[in-house]
Amino acid sequence: MTLHIQGIAASSGIAIAKAFRLENPDLTIEKKTIADAGAEIVRLEAALAQSKTELEAIKNHAFAELGADKAAIFEAHLLVLNDPELLNPVKDKIQNESANAEFALNEVASMFVSMFESMDNEYMKERAADIRDVTKRVLAHLLGVRFANPSTISEEVIIIAEDLTPSDTAQLNRKYAKGFTTDIGGRTSHSAIMARSMEIPAVVGTKEVTEKIQNGDFVIVDGLDGNVIVNPSEEILREYEDKKAQFEAQKTEWAKLKNEATVTEDGHHVELVANIGTPNDVKGVIDNGGEGVGLYRTEFLYMGRDNLPTEEEQFEAYKTVLESMEGKPVVVRTLDIGGDKELPYLHLPKEMNPFLGYRAIRLCLDEQDIFRTQLRALLRASVYGNLKIMFPMIATLNEFREAKAILIEEKDKLTASGVQVSDNIEVGMMVEIPSSAVLADQFAKEVDFFSVGTNDLIQYTMAADRMNEQVAYLYQPYNPAILRLVKMVIDAAHKEGKWAGMCGEMGGDPLAIPLLIGLGLDEFSMSATSILPARTQIRKLSKAQMEELAQKALSMSTAEEVVELVKSI
Repeated sequence: MTLHIQGIAASSGIAIAKAFRLENPDLTIEKKTIADAGAEIVRLEAALAQSKTELEAIKNHAFAELGADKAAIFEAHLLVLNDPELLNPVKDKIQNESANAEFALNEVASMFVSMFESMDNEYMKERAADIRDVTKRVLAHLLGVRFANPSTISEEVIIIAEDLTPSDTAQLNRKYAKGFTTDIGGRTSHSAIMARSMEIPAVVGTKEVTEKIQNGDFVIVDGLDGNVIVNPSEEILREYEDKKAQFEAQKTEWAKLKNEATVTEDGHHVELVANIGTPNDVKGVIDNGGEGVGLYRTEFLYMGRDNLPTEEEQFEAYKTVLESMEGKPVVVRTLDIGGDKELPYLHLPKEMNPFLGYRAIRLCLDEQDIFRTQLRALLRASVYGNLKIMFPMIATLNEFREAKAILIEEKDKLTASGVQVSDNIEVGMMVEIPSSAVLADQFAKEVDFFSVGTNDLIQYTMAADRMNEQVAYLYQPYNPAILRLVKMVIDAAHKEGKWAGMCGEMGGDPLAIPLLIGLGLDEFSMSATSILPARTQIRKLSKAQMEELAQKALSMSTAEEVVELVKSI
């Protein structure tokens, strides 16, 4: 009998194959009293060492297959294995309570997981997931049970799991793992992000696939609409084989536009560029017809390690990206750490509300050694391509002026010492704080460009944490208030002869694109895989008609009305 299960579409595509249940090992733990605490600690150290060896191998595989930003997840896992705050209490429990290693580890790790999961902060919840993933691996070695290894799958299957940990996902062989579906998870979970970069169809958050699907069941994963169909009838199977063929044909059509300009039906040109995190991501930009890089998130250079990157390391990374883009524009965002992105080795103060705290440009203007090192590396790399620099989280004109003054100081020092620096580096800013959007007419006199960071602009304007499920309804990209702020920024830029881009999620959103064309946005920055679908969409739109649409949207009262308006065309 055919069964339909609904979940969250996490990675596009249709996968059809038989089910493979990725079972967690039996990690049932009994408390035992041990006689020799020293020997028990040695046993713990051996399990930790074995886990480190495995994670190093997974990290190297992830780096080769998925790029440095995905490999950084496993750097974080390796840091957990070395964390004295986790391991010392485990050893204390073994020594002081004569507890067996697996019981002591499970008790301490469970306490940390509960603590982090109760925090209303997505970064902390991800840390809880990291600790859970790493602890399971160590416990499996202590208990002598086999840990699930997805890399051993040797036939075409759909993976069925309660959840896929980052290490599970990184080990999937794309040749055999045609898709996956899980009980828990969302579009922003590690496994969903990695599935999209691997282009494996995925449906997550179904609540019941492990309960309802057995090994060998025939399964369809519809990553376009979030459906999972178990043991489909011949008729349903034919329907989905057609849907899969249509999607593949659509991808082939998109690919034909790889080297085409992005022009509306009535001849208006805009730029479609990509958001990247590491030099490894450039290949995806080029393969997907990106006209440049609209956001290079440099913080990945700083994450997943235990010290700051040197000027030389940064120079090499920036030079690689600029050379690889062969003269196409590369907009580099200076260090944006804080909020949900922490660097443990900086020992920054704990804050009640880190999203509104000591982060991004605020940190860089205070910790100028870090900032100047990055700026020197960027300036030295500038001669290898078309570099544009932007400062994040600018709230006041004085912040922008101070950041630019430091950049000019470092440029003058380099030039005076005989180092060649490009003379045509545009210097711009992110608009992600309402104050800078409202004052855009004044900023526009001094910046070379704006890039609207909608993820933060929306949450700050609506006073709603986008990671908080209780107030998720307030994260409204189409709210007329947001559209009016975006229009203020674009109009201010154009009045001064400058350009305005967007590098938040909204820039690649098919529902937002018609509105943004109508508002006059010049540059759309998005994930590389969104570029060709967006180009296809834009070529069918009329700029003149979208201007009328945007004007109507700006006069509306609610986000729902705006959505209905866009859908009506």
